[in-house]
Amino acid sequence: MSDRPLVAYEPNAVLGWLYHRFFEHIQVDEAWAAAVREADRRGTVVYVLRNLSFLDFLALDHLIKRLHLPQVRFANDLGLWVLEPMGRGWLSAIGRTGARKDEDDAQDLRRVIRDGSSAALFLKRPPSLLGPSLSRGSGRGRIEGDTYVRTLFEMQRQTERPILLVPQVFVWSKQPDAAQRNLVDTLLGPREWPGKVRTVAQFLANYRNVTLRAGEPVDVKAFLASEQSENGHAASDDVLVRRITYTLLRRLERERRAVIGPTKKPADRMREEVVRSPKLKKVIYDMAGQGEAERQVLTFRAMSLLREMEADLDMGTIAALDVTVEQLVLRMFGGLEVDQPGIERLRKAMRDGTVVLLPSHKSHIDYIVLAYVLYSHHLQLPIIAAGENLNFFPIGPVLRRAGAFFIRRNFKGDRLYSAVVDAYIRRLIIDGFSLEFFIEGGRSRSGKLLPPKLGLLSLAVDAALGVRPRPIFFCPISIGYERVPEEKSYVHELSGGEKQKEDMRGLLGSLDILVQRFGRISVQFGEPLSLETVLREDEEHHRHKGNGGNGSNGGPPSTRGNGGALSPARRRGIVTRLAYRVMNEINRVTAVTAGSLVATALLTHDKRGMSQPELIEGCRRLARILHSFGARFSAQLEPSHDKEPISEEAIREACALFVRAGHVTVRLPGRDVHPDEQVGLARHGSDTIFVVPDDARLSLDLAKNIVVHFFVSRAMVATALLGGPPSREGLKQRVLSLSKLFKYEFQFRADATFDQIFDETLAEMIADGELASEGTFVRFGSEEGRRRVMLYKSVVKNFVEGYRVAARGLTALLKTSLAPKDLTRRAIAIGERLYLAGEIERREAISAPLMENAFASFVDQGYLTRVDGKLKLAESYATADAVRTVEARIAGFLES
Repeated sequence: MSDRPLVAYEPNAVLGWLYHRFFEHIQVDEAWAAAVREADRRGTVVYVLRNLSFLDFLALDHLIKRLHLPQVRFANDLGLWVLEPMGRGWLSAIGRTGARKDEDDAQDLRRVIRDGSSAALFLKRPPSLLGPSLSRGSGRGRIEGDTYVRTLFEMQRQTERPILLVPQVFVWSKQPDAAQRNLVDTLLGPREWPGKVRTVAQFLANYRNVTLRAGEPVDVKAFLASEQSENGHAASDDVLVRRITYTLLRRLERERRAVIGPTKKPADRMREEVVRSPKLKKVIYDMAGQGEAERQVLTFRAMSLLREMEADLDMGTIAALDVTVEQLVLRMFGGLEVDQPGIERLRKAMRDGTVVLLPSHKSHIDYIVLAYVLYSHHLQLPIIAAGENLNFFPIGPVLRRAGAFFIRRNFKGDRLYSAVVDAYIRRLIIDGFSLEFFIEGGRSRSGKLLPPKLGLLSLAVDAALGVRPRPIFFCPISIGYERVPEEKSYVHELSGGEKQKEDMRGLLGSLDILVQRFGRISVQFGEPLSLETVLREDEEHHRHKGNGGNGSNGGPPSTRGNGGALSPARRRGIVTRLAYRVMNEINRVTAVTAGSLVATALLTHDKRGMSQPELIEGCRRLARILHSFGARFSAQLEPSHDKEPISEEAIREACALFVRAGHVTVRLPGRDVHPDEQVGLARHGSDTIFVVPDDARLSLDLAKNIVVHFFVSRAMVATALLGGPPSREGLKQRVLSLSKLFKYEFQFRADATFDQIFDETLAEMIADGELASEGTFVRFGSEEGRRRVMLYKSVVKNFVEGYRVAARGLTALLKTSLAPKDLTRRAIAIGERLYLAGEIERREAISAPLMENAFASFVDQGYLTRVDGKLKLAESYATADAVRTVEARIAGFLES
């Protein structure tokens, strides 16, 4: 690329003022600048824009000068007189007689390309009543720049230097295109094809939020060569012009749609299209029978259900909320960290197809944070599935206009409602809307991911299968907090309290969170999973099992329905595979935060207090281990030099965060510490000792559980090894028992068998020096290896203790069966006694979700049975000695 002098200021004083006043706010796609520089290095740059627009041209001119990119020496239909200083250029433009012809501009374009300079090419001229077509005497209205494309072909054939067409689009308004035209559209041109007046209006209303997006450049030389080689002979220029113009317009439109989304239909038209869904019509006919009146009643009922649930995404509401949310984030949180490479992967997926966003769910803030991230990065906003419990005044109407549609938590047994939800989701995906829902169903109260709920995912997959070959991408997203805003209510529920109803009273009662600090938020994006990839994996899975080749499309005959369609069993298998792939990806990309390191270090420390040097070293040790696992880290933890694995300052800030919340107290040897001193000592005191109050351990456990999944595989081995037989086979059987026991507690890999996971985990621990293998026996690899193995066991010790508490709680079933909630309350009371008596060490082991998961596991283990919604001891375990045996099996994993 040639060196260009720094443009200190626009020589035209008027333009200089306009550029500084209106165009400095434009957010530039970094990939665009990089693509232009690369194109300039390889050949001659031609900037391609869709719509003839004076404002787009001025904005482009400003950006290429600001970023020192190849400057425009030609622009069709505009001329460059406006870029010259006041005087000669403007006077000549004013005094020009007669309109220039296309051939005059084509001649200028030849000269500019021959000189190796850059040009700007507008492909279309938009018509409107108050902004008439600029086609000079053509009478065609909206036309394309055919003459200039032919000129570029002509010039390319005369030179070896490639001509690179770089498409870009300025998005001046985030309002989606409207399917129905109104009077304003008729007079001023539609939003996507604005006339002059509307262009200026959109510019003045949105110039602070405009963005420039870039499409993939087109190499004219390569294009001409490929067209000739593919066909064996050169196509006519008329055909080539159409093809390359279509390619450029498609790339421009993909970039634009990635920002504004699909065309918005009127609500009544949307409802009519949903009700016309063949599947919904079939359900209505099946339910109504032959009666026309009955069918009409059910159709009206379907319409009513749609009105209750449908979203009404309004960008005006979003723009107003954006300011409020920004202030909320600044007030409550210490910062928002966003995975920028992940944003670009998501942008590419939105360009290439339809996206289903699948974020983790730990807080009601998740809705707000993700929408804020997408809006601020100029990505289309999704339609969001929200629980019907959130549809209360005044929150419901606001959420609806922010893109939420409201559905019941459970609609089993209501065939019509289920069919309406299915048809609505199908319509959204067919129309190209991004969709968002929480694959866990509800919010996780423990900090870990909940098991996936397959209902909505199954509907989305069914809809996606119906719109192929359009690509459908499922995007896993991790939203992590150092402290969850609902922390107080979660601890209440974890301790056995009743779940609070989510209504206006509860909202007003939680306004005190606005004056608290909750640390940093981290939003991380996993690799988008295409439906086609999941289907191919499923085919490979069946071939690997030896069933391939006997059924249509490689599937076994037993899994295929009529006509080669996926059978219900096969479809369930695909949905399940996708769900666990998504969960694993969310876990993989979850960022390690300073708060999660501090919480883990404190909760795995077995002594009463922990000095600040011990805590910092403990966090460093955890960070080194997590780095070796390939975990992502919060940017806040980035150290100032390479000798340290993490920033010590970030650890001190996290300590201050927990001290301020009352989760950690500060002590100094020899004197009392006033509460006002504690935060300062947490940041700067060298003799500080941190103590975790018993009633605060559940709060810290929420932060620890954000990263617990990184340790689970090795923790299972460590827990089975300590106190168990040293033989490899004995170790394997104990790990298998633990894996079955914690089936409902942890997300294990879904892409490998237990034998594979065990062998890989053991091999990794041996390679890292944590364990060593001598024949058929396993031992510690070194003293440091022993300490790491002990740490892994300590990370999950509260879970093992919790299941022991649940086993002791089975004594309540010796006399009678109990409902699961009643049994959980009994177990929590027993756990409190065990903790006070010193039989268990971790207060966080006494947790309602732990008890519930343990009882579900005990049913699978055969200890319990379910009868009429209640739990009772299985016949072979219905004695006190048998119950003690169950507890002893679990307690055996706690011995060292």
